[in-house]
Amino acid sequence: MVKYAKKLRDYGKCAKGAGMDLRVHFKNTLETARAIRRMKLIDAKKYLNDVIEMKRCVPFRRYNGGVGRTNQAKEFNHTQGRWPVKSCKFLLNVLDNVQANAEARNLEVGKLKLIHVMVNRARPGRRRTFKAHGRINPYMSSPCHIQIIAKEVTKIAKKSLLTNAEKQKQLPFKITLKKLIKLDISKKRINKNKKKECN
Repeated sequence: MVKYAKKLRDYGKCAKGAGMDLRVHFKNTLETARAIRRMKLIDAKKYLNDVIEMKRCVPFRRYNGGVGRTNQAKEFNHTQGRWPVKSCKFLLNVLDNVQANAEARNLEVGKLKLIHVMVNRARPGRRRTFKAHGRINPYMSSPCHIQIIAKEVTKIAKKSLLTNAEKQKQLPFKITLKKLIKLDISKKRINKNKKKECN
């Protein structure tokens, strides 16, 4: 049984999916999972299919030593990116599992949002390769565990596109540091007067 890292409050609106000891590179899968985090389930599946078709890339932020630059990474405000096809296929399988579990729980697939996407290192596979002059070198694999939780979101909070200056213009009066200090001093005086009256 898989133990999920995220504790859920409203378990009835969530669907889970996981894969253990998957024979796919940990580093590539971690970067791909980071790219789909907080996406809608449908959008994440579409994005992964686009990566497989080389239409969009996965930005490599942490494990990016020697990773080439691509113009497609500008979408994520980054420069380095790749197209890890095998990682995308494994993540798509887990997302299909999440979708099937959601349909079994009578949840709306269109409203599902990925609130938890985690990739952990699994136990490495130990193999050996035999080389010339009697040398024996390690030939290791780095598999991984994947766990995904999707939640049915009814209302998605919209971020305000206004800048701080525009927000201050909308206020009835302009808040400055001096005014905040004056308000704080006046509150303290009122509290002192109340204490004196009580005594």
